[in-house]
Amino acid sequence: MTENQTAEGPQHKRDLTRRKVIMAGGAAVAAMGAGGALAMTASADEATSTASTGAQASASSTAEVCYRLTSETTEGPYYIDADKIRRDITEDREGIPLVLDLKVVDSETCKPIAGAAVDIWHCDALGIYSGYEDASTGGGGTAPTDAPSGTPTGTPTGAPPSGGPGGGTGGVHEEPTDDERYLRGTWKTDRQGRVSFRTIFPGWYRGRCVHIHTKVHVDGEWTDAGYEGGHSCHTGQFFFDEASVLASAEVAPYSTNTTERTTLTEDGIYDQTGATGGLLKLKYDKKNIARGVVGSLTMGVDPEATNTGGGT
Repeated sequence: MTENQTAEGPQHKRDLTRRKVIMAGGAAVAAMGAGGALAMTASADEATSTASTGAQASASSTAEVCYRLTSETTEGPYYIDADKIRRDITEDREGIPLVLDLKVVDSETCKPIAGAAVDIWHCDALGIYSGYEDASTGGGGTAPTDAPSGTPTGTPTGAPPSGGPGGGTGGVHEEPTDDERYLRGTWKTDRQGRVSFRTIFPGWYRGRCVHIHTKVHVDGEWTDAGYEGGHSCHTGQFFFDEASVLASAEVAPYSTNTTERTTLTEDGIYDQTGATGGLLKLKYDKKNIARGVVGSLTMGVDPEATNTGGGT
């Protein structure tokens, strides 16, 4: 798959006489388990907004916004271009089962975007990225002496990295250093703009809160070899609230991660805007998160824009 590595395109190109408002609805029911079955219904938590701002307000006094544009973020240094077309990206990684239910819609027309290629990638429970194991700085090993809390166990040094452990390269892409590809995958949105992945709850590493990277590609072609051409209209990250992270930190192998942890409010990438910024809606057994988690989010994107997430 190739991408047009140009600067961001205009965010609003279409002349609309009326915008349809859709309300957040139910998402898929996922069944999973680690030693037991868990059935949960994931539902979108994004509320619709009727406020018109900027160019949208000038288009029509009665115009209504369906979904705000989901925040763009850096790609980070450890992206590998869509070479695993699959929905289950777990491979042999240990961790809390996670089903990620996503929906991609046009933020202006509210229409679902079908046939888009959605990438996700993230570190394992100990902060390690596949393809870059030597560069990762996970904290596995002996268990910590203190129980995890909302406060990091140490003071991060330097600026938070833009997407990969260690923070040395910021958002500049690095070439893979090994052939591992766990916790990475690409899949196609259906006619309702929905796509679902099976993975594990991510861990953490120094300088970043718990997160998952994502890209949305449009205007390409699905072939027997995968997805080719098109461009990235969205590059973002998904985030997890502190309650879920603290709960996960009590479960092995997360409990053996001695790396200092950055909280959601301290993170240098998350923009603190809730669902618009990529904060997932989570469903899980509050008494036993180890049974599994369902995370859901609707991403409002501009399919005519180009957002590669490049940075320095």
